[in-house]
Amino acid sequence: MEIFWFIPTHGDGRYLGTREGARAVNYAYCKQIAVAADELGFSGVLLPTGKSCEDAWVVASTLVPVTKNLKFLVAVRPGLMQPTLAARMSATLDRFSEGRLLINVVAGGDPSELAGDGVFLSHDDRYALTGEFLEVWRRELQGEEVHFDGGHLRVDGGKVLYPTAQKPYPPLYFGGSSDAAIEVAAEHVDVYLTWGEPPDQVAEKIARMREAAASKGRTLRFGIRLHVIVRPTEEEAWQAANELIQHLDDETIRSAQSVFARMDSEGQRRMSQLHNGDRSKLEVSPNLWAGVGLVRGGAGTALVGSPDIVAERMREYADIGIETFILSGYPHLEEAYRTAELLFPKLPLHDKLSKDKEPSFISPFGEMIANSQIPVAKS
Repeated sequence: MEIFWFIPTHGDGRYLGTREGARAVNYAYCKQIAVAADELGFSGVLLPTGKSCEDAWVVASTLVPVTKNLKFLVAVRPGLMQPTLAARMSATLDRFSEGRLLINVVAGGDPSELAGDGVFLSHDDRYALTGEFLEVWRRELQGEEVHFDGGHLRVDGGKVLYPTAQKPYPPLYFGGSSDAAIEVAAEHVDVYLTWGEPPDQVAEKIARMREAAASKGRTLRFGIRLHVIVRPTEEEAWQAANELIQHLDDETIRSAQSVFARMDSEGQRRMSQLHNGDRSKLEVSPNLWAGVGLVRGGAGTALVGSPDIVAERMREYADIGIETFILSGYPHLEEAYRTAELLFPKLPLHDKLSKDKEPSFISPFGEMIANSQIPVAKS
């Protein structure tokens, strides 16, 4: 497994849907989370995109110098960006980070937000544009001079002079549940992402994606985007889940759900259908809790439980093909530590760094006992 964390550039706090327990998201805070994720052994971080977020490219470029191994999953936005410019940006950040850039392809799902950004295409036309965008982007980063005349894009002599560190280009991550999205993913992307739906639904989606990719002579890897609420006991975890939404009132939930209903994202529709705004129906699969999605767009489910239980649920997803888990929790700084300390020892991680080595004197062991004794690890 690869475990990623999340940089909450659209806000953070101890509770959802309220200013109670909220905290300012500024550079210092984002830096704290990034450095913590890097030191704790997370493989990478996802940076969100959209009008509610600080710009992901700018944020990533400021966090690269303060981290060592962490990869940054940053969005390109077909329709908002031209493919040649996006290719040049990708090449620069990939080289300057020494190969730590990952590309998240986001076609957009809220027509109102897209209109404010100057994009007025229909749902399927956005994905048609995305396919053209990725063809140009990929060819240019492989060193071609591109002449392209499509239904949405025209490029005459597009070229990237400076190569990427990763070959043939930084890996492409992409999520989308509609027929149009699946067609684009099968043709172009490296890692297909799904939001945290129940395992049977994820298995169905993966099977469909594998078939679509195979029809084009390609294979894909798979990832999932989830929140996580892990505590020493299952009882404590469910208490923490309930506390996270304790300040939500019905009007706030209705208002949020009305915004989600206007979107033309199939993935968002599937997320909302898991609970339909009903607080009494939030455990949509064993230990899979949809409370986050009452007011948060996009990823709306969390794995809730003890370390053993959450690890077991993650292995269930791994058994159906999920390799990359993009996790988050509120607040993101504290939960990064909690997730790494409680959950990582239970997982078959892709890169455990030094976790399997005998700890040295300066490795984590807690506070010295009586100023002279190092605490002994329990078996």
